[in-house]
Amino acid sequence: MILSAENLSFSYGARTLFEGVTFNVEEGDKYGIIGVNGTGKSTLLKMIATNDAGGGTLTIPGNVVMEYLPQDPPFEAEATVLEQIFKGDSPLMQLLREYELAVDAAEKNPDNEKMQRNLLALQQKMDNQFAWQLESEAKAVLTQLGIKNLNQKMGELSGGQRKRVALAGVLVRPSDLLILDEPTNHMDNATVAWLEAQLLKRKGALLMVTHDRYFFDRVVNRTLEIDMGKGYVYVGNYSLFLEKREERRVAEAGAAQRLRNIYRRELKWISRGAEARRTKAKDRVERFAHIKEAVENIKTESTLEMSSVYSRLGKTIIELENIGKVWDGKDYIKNFDYILLRNDRIGIVGPNGAGKSTLMDIISGRLKPTTGTMKVGSTVKIGYFAQHNEFEDSNMRVLEYIKEVNNYIEKADGTRISAAQMLETFLFPPDLQWVPVSKLSGGEKRRLYLLRVLMSAPNILLLDEPTNDLDIPTLSVLEDYLDNFSGAVIAVSHDRYFLDRFAQKIFSLEEDGSIVPHNGNYSDYIEELAELGEPVKNETKVQAAPVEEKIVPKKKSMTYGERIELENIDQEIARTEAEVKMLGLEINKCGSDFVKLNELTKAQNDAQERLDKLVDRWAYLSELAEECE
Repeated sequence: MILSAENLSFSYGARTLFEGVTFNVEEGDKYGIIGVNGTGKSTLLKMIATNDAGGGTLTIPGNVVMEYLPQDPPFEAEATVLEQIFKGDSPLMQLLREYELAVDAAEKNPDNEKMQRNLLALQQKMDNQFAWQLESEAKAVLTQLGIKNLNQKMGELSGGQRKRVALAGVLVRPSDLLILDEPTNHMDNATVAWLEAQLLKRKGALLMVTHDRYFFDRVVNRTLEIDMGKGYVYVGNYSLFLEKREERRVAEAGAAQRLRNIYRRELKWISRGAEARRTKAKDRVERFAHIKEAVENIKTESTLEMSSVYSRLGKTIIELENIGKVWDGKDYIKNFDYILLRNDRIGIVGPNGAGKSTLMDIISGRLKPTTGTMKVGSTVKIGYFAQHNEFEDSNMRVLEYIKEVNNYIEKADGTRISAAQMLETFLFPPDLQWVPVSKLSGGEKRRLYLLRVLMSAPNILLLDEPTNDLDIPTLSVLEDYLDNFSGAVIAVSHDRYFLDRFAQKIFSLEEDGSIVPHNGNYSDYIEELAELGEPVKNETKVQAAPVEEKIVPKKKSMTYGERIELENIDQEIARTEAEVKMLGLEINKCGSDFVKLNELTKAQNDAQERLDKLVDRWAYLSELAEECE
């Protein structure tokens, strides 16, 4: 046994994150923990790593060695990369640290015989304890993770680099239980695939939080779900978890309904008055009290469902011509041309530091290109979900933060959804809406920031690493939202599941600054590279065929009638949209006049159907005109 957890619980103030969480970890178990942000996944990992059971019991045998990677790993600013890797109090770690110091001293003092003898003695110890293999592995892992200078001070590294050094450390140092909190954040796809292989061949146990669903699916063989404050264990990966969770929820819903039926019967009996309830029925009265308490404690799952709300786009959207960005003599983006289409779904991939966020900043208008021009249509309204949350006033209340953008949003049928209602939809109940933003967890802040972007009703969405720190339920909702979104979407992501789910085109950023387009989702992109004989190695060596050679569409012609129709269709769409909105307002005013209500509803449905056809026709004609040009 690696560990046994019984009735683990955690609360702060009046808020209970979870209680009664029970599970066991045996050798070879690879657990994935899943749940909405703010339910305590990271807290649970920390409790186990620090052997703190809260209100329950945590049993970990004394010979079990654990290695823990938190979301924000601690580090010593003056320690070198290798010194940080070889931290720990085990004799082997002490030997490795001592050897690294001896090597450094001997190199600086080649004529010092005492130092040279000390180095030889330590080399002999390294031979006896097979430490060379561990040191070699550490250097190989660091190189794979993009850390080249092993003598660089930790304080000189970026946050992402420090996280990768910490990851290398827990992978290299021998352990029986590896505890990882979001290990794939800010990794490119090739590195995530490499980490998958490392964890699959590892013999020890694993306890991990990750929002990368492909990674979860391929590595995990046990799933621990934290839902509504309770813990549920499933045998299997993410795909099997989805099936078993649905079975559990159906069974729970049936049990809850049966309990409510019993409660209604007992309530009817107990309401008859004292005459019908003599002393011999005392047990039944007590049972009713227990049933009532159980019914009141039945929790219903909050669901994230959101209709797509956006501002209509005009004919001109965003046109990029010969865009380039140069920093310190390096071309991060070079000679990029693209005309964004209304329904584009574009995924951007490339290695860390290749310029993906730079491209997004240029498109959003936050950054000016070094060369080239960008034309943005007058009706374009960009919603930019950047990598970093923008909380200028951390003491602002959650509701105030959303109301700062919009008090409500209006759907196509004229109905309004308030900021408070939208927050509840995004799992911020009323009591949490008055909490300062600074009190939220990192994942809750990302979810709140996403809602703020969507509340602005954009018609172009730019998403820079949207899967970082967002829980899987929220990601599913975002994907459903994008399915119904009637504007263009561009997303930078390392999440292969997300790219397969939403993207219809993949833009790969190359080492020389060029951007190569590929039709299809991420899996199609990988297959295309395989056909070309190009391996995906850190996503930097990929050299696909030139754009001109990839797809040469057949030249199409446009009739005079189609050109006239395209010129006039915008006005027709605007008139039809106004009609749909007006009918929605009239429906809200008709009260109990059901005859009129039926007539208006039918008229609105007909108008909406005409509008959908007009928009589809507009999209077809616009694309046809571009192809002809």
